[in-house]
Amino acid sequence: MSRSFLFVALAGGLLAAPAQAAVLVTIDKSVQQMTVSVDGRPLYQWPVSTGKGGYDTPSGKFKAFRMERDHYSKEWDEAPMPFSIFFTQKGHAIHGSLDVKRLGSPASHGCVRLLPANAEKLFALVEREGVLNTTVVLTGVAPSRAPAVARRAPRPDAEQTDEPPQYAQPQYGQQQYGQQQYGQLPRPTYGQPVYGNPYYGQPQYAQPQYAPPYGAPRAYYRDSNGEPYQPRPRTLFPFD
Repeated sequence: MSRSFLFVALAGGLLAAPAQAAVLVTIDKSVQQMTVSVDGRPLYQWPVSTGKGGYDTPSGKFKAFRMERDHYSKEWDEAPMPFSIFFTQKGHAIHGSLDVKRLGSPASHGCVRLLPANAEKLFALVEREGVLNTTVVLTGVAPSRAPAVARRAPRPDAEQTDEPPQYAQPQYGQQQYGQQQYGQLPRPTYGQPVYGNPYYGQPQYAQPQYAPPYGAPRAYYRDSNGEPYQPRPRTLFPFD
């Protein structure tokens, strides 16, 4: 076999070998989301948890260089880190986490956490395409975990100032227009009747006249000589 034939055979074999695709893992810390692309084609999009306050995950562009299917953290009490893909020499990695309730918000000590099933898919992809052919890009700023205070949106025509809004305080003991003050009578309006006023239109009842008690002196009359006398009671027949 000639050398020229051997060279052509080797060259043909190299050309026939499948080329490894470039894997790009992009993590936006602002929205706590990961996007996985292969040769520029988006393949997966998953929620993640990056570093919490004081343990921020570094931003930048990194090359993955090491993979471990079953890894345990030596810094954090042997915490399990399944399907780890390391991208910094300080130990930052993408791995699965059992703390699935906090996915979508910052919760880790610097690593990028994934649902274990998603971490396994990514691990298989990187293992197939080559860890040295995988790029990890981290952007954005992790949001604060403090709850935001709801604020009322200003009116479009309102003047924008930095001073807090001033709310009207009720003034106790002062008359409010349009409100009746308890304990005060409404002023009558001339030409209009006032209903329900206890001081107007009250009926006047006749006082009963009681007979004088027994033994009390009776009224009497005096004659032309000044002598008192009792008049005779009138009857139906004055000539009796």
